Amino acid sequence: MNLAEAIIKKNVEKHAIKSAIGFKKKDAGWKELSWQKFSEVVSKTANALLNAGIQENDKVAIYAENSSEWMIFDLAALSIGAVTVPIYSTNNAEQAEYIINDSGTKIILVGDQAQYDASLEILKKEENNLETIIISKKAVWIKKEFSSFYLEDFIAKSSVKLEFCKKEYDDIATLIYTSGTTGTPKGVMLTHGNFIKAFDAHFEFFKFKNFEEELSLAFLPLTHVFERSWSLLCLYGGARVYFLEDPKNIAKALEEVKPTMMCVVPRFFQKVYAGVLEKAEEGSSVKKKIFDWAVEVGKQVSELKRKEQSVPFGLMMKHSVADALVFNKVKEKMGGRLWFMPCGGASVSPDVTQLFEAMGLHITVGYGLTETTATLTAFPLTHFEHGTCGLPLPSVEIRIGENDEIQAKGDGIMKGYYNKPEETQKVFTEDGWFKTGDAGKFDEKGNLIITDRIKDLMKTSNGKYIAPQQIENVLTNNNFINQIVLIAEGRQFVSALIVPNFEFLQDFLKKNNITFTNWEEIVKNEKVNDFYKEKLKELQNHLSDFEKVKKFTLMPSDFDINTGEITPTLKVKRNVVLKKYADLIEKMY
Repeated sequence: MNLAEAIIKKNVEKHAIKSAIGFKKKDAGWKELSWQKFSEVVSKTANALLNAGIQENDKVAIYAENSSEWMIFDLAALSIGAVTVPIYSTNNAEQAEYIINDSGTKIILVGDQAQYDASLEILKKEENNLETIIISKKAVWIKKEFSSFYLEDFIAKSSVKLEFCKKEYDDIATLIYTSGTTGTPKGVMLTHGNFIKAFDAHFEFFKFKNFEEELSLAFLPLTHVFERSWSLLCLYGGARVYFLEDPKNIAKALEEVKPTMMCVVPRFFQKVYAGVLEKAEEGSSVKKKIFDWAVEVGKQVSELKRKEQSVPFGLMMKHSVADALVFNKVKEKMGGRLWFMPCGGASVSPDVTQLFEAMGLHITVGYGLTETTATLTAFPLTHFEHGTCGLPLPSVEIRIGENDEIQAKGDGIMKGYYNKPEETQKVFTEDGWFKTGDAGKFDEKGNLIITDRIKDLMKTSNGKYIAPQQIENVLTNNNFINQIVLIAEGRQFVSALIVPNFEFLQDFLKKNNITFTNWEEIVKNEKVNDFYKEKLKELQNHLSDFEKVKKFTLMPSDFDINTGEITPTLKVKRNVVLKKYADLIEKMY
């Protein structure tokens, strides 16, 4: 079954006039396309690709921010049996060229001027397959003599009638290049069947009611397997999906769109969590007591609901008061209707999930990789266990292998790495299990617990093993720490590079009458460093002595995507950071 056909055909037949997607153009409000109109635009784009010479199994790249055009182009390529190759909008020209060359991409959709300019330079070179550039925005200045077309013009004369290309479950649908915290990016081959069977497993696992009435806001990059899989799943199930181009506008978009569902990375929740606690701490003693009381009531109610037990009338009345006084203010800022939020990409501490649960906002913690079509395990709607990654989805098998490595089998496991048979062989055991590279264990109820990335485990010179992600996660839950990288491998103690949360730090500086001209000056300030020493002492009191950060260096700016220090999904590229700041690190020892 063709993935695009599985999404479009049944929904057009069931509810042609119902809204399928939403989008916002510059200086205009949110607009929607019905399933009928959405289907017609996908068909026109698919036929335009055929007219441009794109054949079955040809590679079609998308190098753009989230948009309705992104999804339309993706489904159009899949409809005719082509293979979609997403490229992060933040990738530089060199990174984009590697993916275009490695995949053999023939045609590319770009979003803005920088992406067009980078693609044009690649097209001018003779050694690659790139033939045509399609541009989604008319604001981009193009050179038509170099086979460049605005999307609107490209599809203008195409037919709205389309015959979907017949595909088998094992046929490749997409190549998703791993953002690569280490090494060269590899093209993960995911098939039509990987997606369709993974979607069916999700619906069997969660048993959603009235899913067609849901509305999801896509603000994480569609290039990443998490947002793309989730958005396609929503469309597959007949729900609406709104696309947010600039994630910096998420706060405003939440209030405007009022989504019911949204997939999120842990950093989003950590920021909200830190903000809520900071607000409570800043209030009067009476307000602080009300907040603490509301959270306690919320936790009692959420625990009963988690166990599917009835909530006593008196407690329910208290919860209504807690909602009115505290929780609704937070929920309204998130649109007021959110109830289902898949969360992956890194671990989420139980403190965070318990507070959100107390407020009536369910974080569906999950675990998966690009190579597994995202989800392997997830929190069920009830009987989940905080501090875990939930239970395996139907059709997913998980075992714990050598060195506590999590290994998986199932319908979502990739076909392999494109053009890299040796790399593919390395990540599969002889009996066919995919090796995730993550260490983990099961609790007594069968929930998966991630202990760390095997490659990231550090051994101090004293022979002690440090799992950095767990410690980093605890420390970044605090509102004064934005990013942190632990150093311990072969060292006598743990040190860290810390990026302060400059927004919160600014308030601290005002309260303490500390004037400054730039952040370089502030990160060297003695009072500021003393403040962070105390903060670390407080945050690490539950850790073993050998796990505690003994020395640290405050960084004057965030680790950045453009400099290669973090991936587009905000994971720190540890090797890059350690190499780039080697001199700073050595000074701590």
